[in-house]
Amino acid sequence: MTLDAEGKNVTARAGLNGQAPRCDHVDLLPAVEPGSPECKECLALGRTWTRLLVCLTCGWVACNDDSHGGHARAHYQETDHPVVAALDPGSTWRWCYVHRRTV
Repeated sequence: MTLDAEGKNVTARAGLNGQAPRCDHVDLLPAVEPGSPECKECLALGRTWTRLLVCLTCGWVACNDDSHGGHARAHYQETDHPVVAALDPGSTWRWCYVHRRTV
């Protein structure tokens, strides 16, 4: 049996062939509609952004870490909402802040 840092059994959730364990946060996500395609914090500060992310827990839209503000990460730190997705049309990219990897 393999334990994680919190002493929980991670053997049961390990991926196949040495893959990273499955992110259980993805299974808990509600269906949400993204907010307006803009970072409200950046707009209030008169800044631009490079990419927008949408919180898959509440639909909040904010700029990514490559933007000057990094407001999507700040939203995670304030709310503990773990998974975001790129707001780009057709994108399937998602990031889990808890596991620090794409999911």
